Amino acid sequence: MDVTEQKYFSTIDFVLFVLLLVASMAIGLYYALSGRQQRTTREFLLADQSMKCLPLSLSLMATFQSAVAIVGTPAEVFTNGTQYWFIGCSYILGLLIPAHIFIPVFYRLHLTSAYQYLELRFCKAVRICGTITFIFQMIIYMGVGIYTPALALNAVTGFHLWGAVLATGLVCTIYTALGGLKAVIWTDVFQTVVMFAGQLAVIIVGVQQAGGLSHIWRKVIEGNRISGIDLNPDPTVRHTFWTLALGGVFLMLSLYGVNQTQVQRYLSSRTEKEAVMSCYMVFPCLQIALGLSCVMGLVMFACYSDNSPLDNQYITSKDQMVLYFIMDMLQDFSGLPGLFVACLFSASLSTISSAFSSLATVTMEDLIKPHYPSMVETRATLLSKILTFAYGLVCLVMAYVIHLMNGSVLQAALSIFGMVGGPLLGVFCLGIFFPLANSTGAVTGLVAGLVLAFWVGIGGFVTQIPSITTVRPNNCTDMAATENAIMATVTTALAPITDEPSKPVGLYALYSLSYMWYSALNSSVVILIGLIVSLITGPMKQGELVAGTVYPLMDKAQDLMQKLLRPKSCVGSREQRQIGTCQEQTNGPVRTERNTAKEEERKTFQPLSQVAYLEQETSV
Repeated sequence: MDVTEQKYFSTIDFVLFVLLLVASMAIGLYYALSGRQQRTTREFLLADQSMKCLPLSLSLMATFQSAVAIVGTPAEVFTNGTQYWFIGCSYILGLLIPAHIFIPVFYRLHLTSAYQYLELRFCKAVRICGTITFIFQMIIYMGVGIYTPALALNAVTGFHLWGAVLATGLVCTIYTALGGLKAVIWTDVFQTVVMFAGQLAVIIVGVQQAGGLSHIWRKVIEGNRISGIDLNPDPTVRHTFWTLALGGVFLMLSLYGVNQTQVQRYLSSRTEKEAVMSCYMVFPCLQIALGLSCVMGLVMFACYSDNSPLDNQYITSKDQMVLYFIMDMLQDFSGLPGLFVACLFSASLSTISSAFSSLATVTMEDLIKPHYPSMVETRATLLSKILTFAYGLVCLVMAYVIHLMNGSVLQAALSIFGMVGGPLLGVFCLGIFFPLANSTGAVTGLVAGLVLAFWVGIGGFVTQIPSITTVRPNNCTDMAATENAIMATVTTALAPITDEPSKPVGLYALYSLSYMWYSALNSSVVILIGLIVSLITGPMKQGELVAGTVYPLMDKAQDLMQKLLRPKSCVGSREQRQIGTCQEQTNGPVRTERNTAKEEERKTFQPLSQVAYLEQETSV
């Protein structure tokens, strides 16, 4: 095939792409027109709390498995090897901590928005600050998430840029606004299947085209693309085992612990136990997705190790690498390019629809309802749907704004998005783990964390602008790094991109910090400043705390130590004894499994008599 020849889709490819959009729209219309037709905010925003763990787990995975991630991770492996694969180690703690700490706290408080917790724990001002920060973050996220894959597709295949943007944005807006969260979750399930099918098909055919597994293994070994464990403790090194396995934990917590898109899914489950199980089931899903992306990168390297399209300037950036590989090596397989594009835009649809739903939820619950507490359900539901449509239009406008930006400004926009996750994680951890933290400390800590994040982030970006203008074969500033920024809510534009042997000193050392540590740094600053200010202004008293807003970490640690030290026959936690006593004393009518499970879940650290915490909300 002529490598300089423009590659185009066949009719079958277009048909597969259109079928994806039609199927996604059909799922949304089904849930809009069937059943109770999303008549209450509980049905529209929380899927009537009827979701099971399997669809929830697939939806949780698909939410941040964006189209940028699908084209970014293989490009990262193609360029720098499999070191990035070690981020899978961070998934363990990054999912166990939300499952056993964040989910119980949020679920037992009967929240709709994660930021309602901040008012219950602190005050209204903290809640508003968190909500506005999240909205700012997600609006940038939507524009980048919908525009970037369409741009790469246009550059490689000639697919109409704004046709792809408008088709994705409008279809996503319609089925999210009509079908609510239940439609979003079930379309995520369908789109996850398409994602896995597309990646697997490309890998199988790519292995055959490359000459078999033995040939691929020989090529990647010769090209030094199989990375060992790099135990370098230097935090300025972009990717090491420590930055990925430890720094990645904080990134995972900011995504799967306190992000509204994920919390909203936890709260839509039938019981707390199913919410926890869905978090467990995300682990194998994420490992499979990471493995498929890394293997695809190795297959691409085996095919192009001696004739890189980027080195030969057949493409202009690494974000086009995956799509060029599809159109170049696999175009003779009719329908396969269309299947992968369907896979790519499935990821985009699932990500953007989740953003729409979460933005509508926080706007309704945190900014509108507190001012109109007597609003009837039908009007509140209608307003939630209008908000979803409005955010869909904002997404298209943001995509156009990004279109007008040059590359450096686009990277700055990605950086701004990534700076927010760490401070938000810090303020939630401050409230959940530290009973003495007060409202003044929370606001001060959040502001300090955001100031540090923007200072270090923008400072690092500005100092590296000259390096960005120089194109190098082994640069790390394109879509591979962009994927890390989107998926991990940190900036990749700030990742070290030079190969200078001398270590940076002073502020340059801070600016050169690996982007994988940004969330850890910013959240730690929020907690430290918040605790200091709380001690100075007077710590919050035990009687002022709303029951259930602080996780009993010391009690849990003590119970764990007792279980480890006592003989097995004597093991019996306080929670188990309480549940056993409750069951022995129950002589009334037979209760449903769902009610029994929910009653048991509240036994741990929240009194049964105190459940209507949201009545304490006040207007500004």
